[in-house]
Amino acid sequence: MRRRMIYLAAIVGLAAIGMAAWTMTARAGYESAEYKVIESDGNIEIREYPDLMLAATDSKMDSQGRDGSFMRLFRYISGANEDEQKIAMTTPVFMEGEVGKPDVSMGFVMPKEVAAEGVPQPTGNGVKIRKRQGGRFVVIRFSGRLNSQVAKQQEAKLREWMKSRELAGEPNAEAAGYDPPFTPGPLRRNEVLIRLNDTTNTVAKS
Repeated sequence: MRRRMIYLAAIVGLAAIGMAAWTMTARAGYESAEYKVIESDGNIEIREYPDLMLAATDSKMDSQGRDGSFMRLFRYISGANEDEQKIAMTTPVFMEGEVGKPDVSMGFVMPKEVAAEGVPQPTGNGVKIRKRQGGRFVVIRFSGRLNSQVAKQQEAKLREWMKSRELAGEPNAEAAGYDPPFTPGPLRRNEVLIRLNDTTNTVAKS
């Protein structure tokens, strides 16, 4: 019996390691939005992002894209645009709006090459192309399923850290997810981001 339990535990352990390796490999296969880490403290970072171009649509944070928002964006990058251009998937998927509220904007980051050459306009309904203005953000990273309640809890932790550093941020936070919906919760990479306000940015860059 003991040997059987050890055997089962070994199988579960190997399966978990294999799933983790698969998740990291799959995530590494996508172009990710660039940023520069200014400061790091455990799972919290201050980052500087460049301007990013997004294909965005209205969504519900807790729907995990099942409200049709993910498929609207997926159809766009699959060729539902004026150039009938297929656009590579990237990470993360940004959820912009007030964290904790159900209504947000889901945005796919356009690859650098596409952004440089000109982003094709959508032909389907509900998708818009817009710029996400760059700047400095305070970011907390966490695993598990991303929903409005979890995002609000992580935002509270982030604002407490900011308070301890006397950093002032914008009133609204945003969230970001790096993994497809079928990825197990413990292996998922999620983030909540708060943009530092202009005063903080000026001080930080001086």
